[in-house]
This record gives sequence, structure tokens and C-alpha cells, in this order.
Amino acid sequence: MTKLSIIAFDGTRHELEVQTGSTVMENAVRNSVPGIEAECGGACACATCHVYIDDAWTAAVGAPEAMEEDMLDFAYDVRPTSRLSCQIKMSDALDGLVVHVPERQA
Repeated sequence: MTKLSIIAFDGTRHELEVQTGSTVMENAVRNSVPGIEAECGGACACATCHVYIDDAWTAAVGAPEAMEEDMLDFAYDVRPTSRLSCQIKMSDALDGLVVHVPERQA
């Protein structure tokens, strides 16, 4: 199990214990984190699971693949640390990951 912190737009911190191999989006939905709509269910076909990676974690998480970059064009308030949470798989290297939920989804 690894730790994942999802900080809602209102500042509420959701501290989760998650399984390696699961995605940030799956864990957000499973734990009813507000602001993660995940309309496509994790198929990288929408931008409703958009999050901002905490600055301390950007290098560890890495850059988005081309398909994800294309979908981020549809996200609200895209920033350099924007990612789709359905594309971030939890691993031992991401134990303690912190992500922030934007004000709204696209």
C-alpha cells in the first residue's frame, strides 16, 4: 500500500492508502473525492479527472504522453503541472504523492 494525498479545491486534504498499480483517478472516485468527475471512466477520453501535481512531485510523476497532452487541451485552467489523474499509476516511487484538484473540471 502506498500513500496518496488529494487536496480538494477548498483545501480539504484526503489522505488515502492505495494499492500499487491503481490510478489516482480510481482512488479519488472510490473515496468520493469532490471535483474528480471521471466521466470516461479512465479511458483518457475526457479531461474531467484533471489534477495539478504538487511541485515536489512533478519530476517523479513525469510528463504526460502525447494522447494525454491532447486531452489536456480540453481541461480547465491548465498549468505546467497539469495531468489527468487516470494516467497516473501509483507505484512505490510515488508513495506520498500529493495532487491538487482544480476549481472545476472542463
